[in-house]
Amino acid sequence: MIEPNHPNLSIRRQCELVGLNRASYYWEAAGESEFNLHLMRRIDEQYLRTPFYGYPKMTAELQRQGEVVNRKRVARLMQKMGLQALFPKRKLSQPAEGHEIYPYLLRNMTVTQPNQVWSTDITYIPLRYGFMYLAAVIDWFSRYVLAWQLSNTLESSFCLETLEMALAQGKPNIFNTDQGAQFTAHAFTGRLKAANIRISMDGRGRALDNIFVERLWRTVKYEDIYLKCYESVPALQHGLHDYFQFYNHERPHQSLAYRTPAEVHLQLHALPS
Repeated sequence: MIEPNHPNLSIRRQCELVGLNRASYYWEAAGESEFNLHLMRRIDEQYLRTPFYGYPKMTAELQRQGEVVNRKRVARLMQKMGLQALFPKRKLSQPAEGHEIYPYLLRNMTVTQPNQVWSTDITYIPLRYGFMYLAAVIDWFSRYVLAWQLSNTLESSFCLETLEMALAQGKPNIFNTDQGAQFTAHAFTGRLKAANIRISMDGRGRALDNIFVERLWRTVKYEDIYLKCYESVPALQHGLHDYFQFYNHERPHQSLAYRTPAEVHLQLHALPS
């Protein structure tokens, strides 16, 4: 049996030892009680509207809406979902122990072309009978989604695999993340350093330092996830594949003069040499 929190063996290594394809392991949604899944969906929707709510205000808001819930439960569920209030607080988005934290390089920077800045993040995705986590890499200038992956755990390897998928298409000058353990891990920062990419990290608790990924999560959830209410991981996988194709190649953005992310991002490769 695979143990997600094994002290010595990663999910990848455990799958190898039992002869299980790692992709098959992640094809099963993470579970919770029916009531907790209901609360997590409500928390997720409220967080998109008020990302500055920590668990005390989130609890109060849920109670105001008629939910019978206490702070302890809301705090546990928000931690499981990877959510925190956007303003700085102590001991929230914790880096991997002993790993280096990098400065935020994007303050007051004007982004003028594709592949100048990429960023990544993880978000909670509700399913009818469980939940998953979604990681994506986005280009700041074009809003183009370069790569995405689903996982039923917050193990850092799926973030590294998403990074590898993105780097197969090119590389940025700067790569921005938050200070979560997945992104401060030596394997992740080491891969960026090996590619001579400058590393930028959000200030602790400052979700708006990674604003374009935050906007992407809002768009994906309101335009696809909440509307479809996927029942299984395969259905979610196929649905997101179709949605990101639509998002990149068909959905115009007002901020891009009503062009699509693909039209803006791929224009770099279409220019004559």
